[in-house]
Amino acid sequence: MNFFDKLEIRSKDQRDSDLFDLLPKQLRNARENTSSYGAILKDYDLNDITSVKSLSSLPVTRKSSLTVSQSKGPPFGGYTVGKTSDFDHIFQSPGPIYEPGKVSNDWWRMGRFIYALGVGNGDIVQNCFSYHMTPAGMMFENGARAVGASVFPAGTGQTELQVRAASEIGVTAYSGTPDFLKVLLDKSDELSIDLGRIKRAAVGGGALFPSLRQEYFDRGITCLQSYGTADLGNIAYESLAMDGMIVDEGVIVEIVVPGSGKPVEEGEIGEVLVTTLNSDYPLIRFATGDMSAVLPGQSPCGRTNMRIKGWLGRADQTTKIKGMFVRPEQVAEFVDSNTDIIKARVIVDRIDEKDNMTVIVETTRKDGSGFTESVKKVFKLRGELVVCSPGTLPKDGVVIEDKRSYD
Repeated sequence: MNFFDKLEIRSKDQRDSDLFDLLPKQLRNARENTSSYGAILKDYDLNDITSVKSLSSLPVTRKSSLTVSQSKGPPFGGYTVGKTSDFDHIFQSPGPIYEPGKVSNDWWRMGRFIYALGVGNGDIVQNCFSYHMTPAGMMFENGARAVGASVFPAGTGQTELQVRAASEIGVTAYSGTPDFLKVLLDKSDELSIDLGRIKRAAVGGGALFPSLRQEYFDRGITCLQSYGTADLGNIAYESLAMDGMIVDEGVIVEIVVPGSGKPVEEGEIGEVLVTTLNSDYPLIRFATGDMSAVLPGQSPCGRTNMRIKGWLGRADQTTKIKGMFVRPEQVAEFVDSNTDIIKARVIVDRIDEKDNMTVIVETTRKDGSGFTESVKKVFKLRGELVVCSPGTLPKDGVVIEDKRSYD
């Protein structure tokens, strides 16, 4: 089987050895060449950070930090290396957050995913991701060009024109959101225009439901999905094995307790943190706000990097209780401030038309009375405390469970 490059089939020992060399260099690059990480990492001995496990000693970077820094030092808030003019594009995502981009060398690393789909030289990709303000269009265009394909930069909308163009140009592959391909295919049926040359679809930016993937398969289209963000580029992707999502070779992924930088056990659901090896934009332990879990073993396709289950929901479980915001970071603070607590979950419901907060803690102690003051101090609210033995709470990544009905 062909692979995008030899990085995909490295042994674990070789990948760990390469990381041992690359990670300290990237961290020093971030500290020495960006003002934000110069401040964030100034008190850390980066020579000690040579593995994924050791990354957990560093602080988490959240999107809110980018927003604050960019408001003070536009456009990139001191998180990029070099001058603004060194970048080919400046994009805007909701927030607003401004992201840099370069058009050369598959800067967002989408080529690896598109190659895994089987797209390459001789293919014509109809790229239906937006080219307007956000980087998705350029991300997938650069990836398609990296594997030798030609690109029709269609963007979004204008369905009938897109269908006619796809037929007349001879488009063989689609890139865009999962749902928009169905819109195009339904329109082609309505217009009696044959789009049968489209055999592959690279999708992202939304859920690919099994029923929709099957519908495409029934029409002779192989549809795979990737997981990425505007800030980080490609994070993980499916191969033809369709058995989990393989972590990209240009990033390091950790799964942690939401609101915390603490790694979860393998297989447990948690928040996705990503450290990039992109020397232009070295985001360190960047919190995506997405939930996933590590899959054991390696992909049947032969690619050897870690796999994750894909998108399993949002980590930001922030809610309001009695008019006060309660955030995952507070749950993490509550656990950290009590050495006898292993894990905690806040449950909120309604009793007699009033908000009610219950804090469940896993601990080896039988008496939780000593935790009551900590609940009030951290959450600024009174709540019922329930003590349970270690291993009682489910490993589903939930730290704040809102049981109130909003119907």
